[in-house]
Amino acid sequence: MHTTLRSALVALATLAAAAPLVAQSEVRITGAGATFPYPIYSKWVLEYTKTRPNIEINYQSIGSGGGIRQFMDRTVQFGATDGPMSDSQITAIRGNVLHIPTVLGAVVPVYNLPGVTSQLRFTPDILAGIYLGQITRWSDTRIAAANPGVQLPERDVLVVHRSDGSGTTYVWTDYLAKVSTDWARRVGRGTAVNWPVGLGGQGNPGVASTVSRTPGAIGYVELVYALQNRIAYGLVRNRAGSFVNATLQSTTAAASGAVASLPDDTDFRISITDAEGADAYPIASFTWILLPKQMNDAAIARPLLEWLWWATHDGQQFAAQLGYARLPARVVQLIEARLRGVTLNGRPVLPPNYGTAGARRG
Repeated sequence: MHTTLRSALVALATLAAAAPLVAQSEVRITGAGATFPYPIYSKWVLEYTKTRPNIEINYQSIGSGGGIRQFMDRTVQFGATDGPMSDSQITAIRGNVLHIPTVLGAVVPVYNLPGVTSQLRFTPDILAGIYLGQITRWSDTRIAAANPGVQLPERDVLVVHRSDGSGTTYVWTDYLAKVSTDWARRVGRGTAVNWPVGLGGQGNPGVASTVSRTPGAIGYVELVYALQNRIAYGLVRNRAGSFVNATLQSTTAAASGAVASLPDDTDFRISITDAEGADAYPIASFTWILLPKQMNDAAIARPLLEWLWWATHDGQQFAAQLGYARLPARVVQLIEARLRGVTLNGRPVLPPNYGTAGARRG
């Protein structure tokens, strides 16, 4: 064969072999939403793309309200929220959404009281009273009664809450609405509410920052933000009357009763705040990724589902080190069925046996 022709054929073969890699390198997946799971989602993206360098996943931590809005507006491929979408929101997009649980987390009351070294204990009445503006001093008799032997300062309570639409706020207000009829009547639950008192902070980082630099402040953040910022956080009395610390074990305990009886057709929009059980931490929640049931982008459909499958399976190994609890086995089983049921142009994106031995890419 002529040398020039041979060289040309070799060059064409090389280009042909490289073509799939070029196409794969163009897979870019965008998502936005909750700050609550941002640490674990960042870890998942980092670990997953080590073995899938052809996939780029960009997650913007803008708050649950923004995540729901961008998902509904179709400006992202997936949303993320700690407060489930409402029935009216789901109706507005013709029901084309799945709530896929990813991990469990705890929301903790954080505070800044110089000189107080004991971990404070909070009852439901104290937390509701503070956020309703009824308890305004740290030396209030109700706080003192829950913390015998603790020298509480004569200092004003400065309430800090989220300023943005927030799933963490949903979890916090969902809890308060369950434990306080006054809160349920006056404020209610939601990703954004009309706060009776307090200052706003942007995202979990904003609330954590405001509390950490403001003596006398109290706020609420996801546990990992309290740990990362080394902010004191309190024990909370649960339904059984026990003051419980937020741990992986107590967060898992909050979910155990709720998930045991989940029906096969559950939409996963379940609340586990104020859960039964002596060991259950009372302000715990799932966090969800919002995914279309019927997808319309062939380029990202399978890569996105494969990443979510990995996250809810192999990715769970990274949960504990970041302060989250793993998904219960029953929830993972139901997630598998949901992901296998997602369609593109009327056909399942994943094969029916995806996830079984030899049927999954990774």
